[in-house]
Amino acid sequence: MIRFHKEGYKIIAITLIIVLALILLAENLIDIIWIVKTIQILAIALLIIVLQFFRNPKRLTMLSDNTIIAPVDGKVVVIEEVEEPEYFKDKRIQVSIFMSPINVHVTRYAMSGRITYSKYHPGKYLVAWHPKASTENERTTVVIKNNTVGEILYRQIAGALAKRIVNYAKVGDDIVQGTDAGFIKFGSRVDVYLPLGTDIKVNLGDKVKGGVQVIAEK
Repeated sequence: MIRFHKEGYKIIAITLIIVLALILLAENLIDIIWIVKTIQILAIALLIIVLQFFRNPKRLTMLSDNTIIAPVDGKVVVIEEVEEPEYFKDKRIQVSIFMSPINVHVTRYAMSGRITYSKYHPGKYLVAWHPKASTENERTTVVIKNNTVGEILYRQIAGALAKRIVNYAKVGDDIVQGTDAGFIKFGSRVDVYLPLGTDIKVNLGDKVKGGVQVIAEK
């Protein structure tokens, strides 16, 4: 059975009403059959697109305190050592995962632990692969700490289409690896910042599965 994320319930309901209205209006107000069918097909296609975007498949996470899993579905577009300027203010390994509009957009906690930092930043809507997207786009920054890995930081970043980031992480929360951490509506990317010396288990260009695939190990 297909599950949908709670962040999509309202949009799905509105889309369903619009689609039904278009189908009925086309049927009753337009006499040219091919125009009627075209409108109805496009309306149903719109509903299918919205439904697939908000799908929330159940994922079985193999819990481990020394592994970091992919927080989202998508493609690995960055693996590099960088200066993290907001929280750590030192060198970290950045792993970035880009989500296309057809990916599942649920954000999941990359490891178990306690939330030590959670902050929302308003900003621009540059395309997600723009070099300045990590520091200038709308984004949220969350830090998780456990006794094995230490602290890791992940950043949900809005893109040209993504106009709303949903973040459930609150400072002091004890969270479980693989559980629901939020949602990015209509695509973008997530950056993960890991301690130097972390063993990276993915390569550039790899397609990863959120909540399941191990991307690094301490």
